[in-house]
Amino acid sequence: MIRTPPALASVQRNALIVGLAGILLGGAGWVMDPHQFYRSYLVSFVYVLSIPLGCLGLLMMQHLSGGAWGVMLRRVFEAASRTFPLVALFAVPLLLGMTHVYHWAEPEAQAHDPLLHHKAAYLNVGFFTVRTVLYFVIWSALAWLLSRMSLEQDRTGNPALAVRMQRVSAAGLLLFVLAMTFASIDWLMSLDPHWHSTIYGFYFGGGAAISAMAFCLLAALFLASRAPMSGTLRPAHFHDYGKLLLAFVVIWAYFNASQLIIIYQGHIPEEITWYKPRMVGGWWWVSLLLVLLHFVLPFFLLLSRDLKRDISRLSAIALLLLVMRWVDIYWLAAPAFSPERVAPHWLDLVLPAGLGGVWLAYFARELRTRPLLPANEPHLREALSHE
Repeated sequence: MIRTPPALASVQRNALIVGLAGILLGGAGWVMDPHQFYRSYLVSFVYVLSIPLGCLGLLMMQHLSGGAWGVMLRRVFEAASRTFPLVALFAVPLLLGMTHVYHWAEPEAQAHDPLLHHKAAYLNVGFFTVRTVLYFVIWSALAWLLSRMSLEQDRTGNPALAVRMQRVSAAGLLLFVLAMTFASIDWLMSLDPHWHSTIYGFYFGGGAAISAMAFCLLAALFLASRAPMSGTLRPAHFHDYGKLLLAFVVIWAYFNASQLIIIYQGHIPEEITWYKPRMVGGWWWVSLLLVLLHFVLPFFLLLSRDLKRDISRLSAIALLLLVMRWVDIYWLAAPAFSPERVAPHWLDLVLPAGLGGVWLAYFARELRTRPLLPANEPHLREALSHE
């Protein structure tokens, strides 16, 4: 069985140091400006969550498809998915500071807004907290079940386990999508409770898939350059991952454009107000940046077969997309607090480093607990011989 490279221990240690430093600085920011702290914390929390969320979705897709494309990355998917209990802890400060972020959570808000009064049965602090707990219970349970059966497959080689994981993924994917959709509505769309979009959950899910695939590409590069995986992950594998990344970039752009076109054609005032600061206000250049660096540039570069087989260049695209994923989530959330202009704050950089560093340390720890390749997987031989 292939064990993990010793360098993972250094990654775990260094990431934890960066993460704890970021959290300490974030704590100082909370003392100085609680309002800004919680607003920056929301973006950081959703950004970090999107990686294990996308990895869980990709893991279930791999079990459902039954192909060899995801076998080489299955342990990365599983390790990231097992971090949901930690990310659930990250949600606690957000629940404690809801009144700093969500207008509808303020006690007097419903009394002065008929629409909020109408939505009070759904948009209230107690039900919001219950839903948040439910989301993490669903995601954590699915990750635990699939990881447990995968480990049992390593130990016993029981061929029935592959079928069981496929069945769990079939039902789990439905629960996963529903939970992810409502979570995106709760945490991001409800920042403007007067606005709604039926495509929002799909748009958020497409972004989470990009986050996960970009992160897994960088993890695969790290593993491929070190024993014992050097020579096992080859350009043909990265070619497949590059094609998947291209597909997710197109899906993200499709849902983004579809949402804009539908709202533009409808010309309903309460829906247009969400786009106004992002299209003609002070945020227009961030919108342009997303179009160019989140879609146009990665799309045309990822069309190249040679680039997808060049690990270093493909990893640069993955890193760019990880940065742009933060920009996209910031673009979704921050205009609710500052619609007239972009107002970056040092907490916007410190908190992602803090939460991301602690998360990466926990991910590295989980990745070290199991062999890097799933033993007794029916498609393992096909994946290893892939050219």
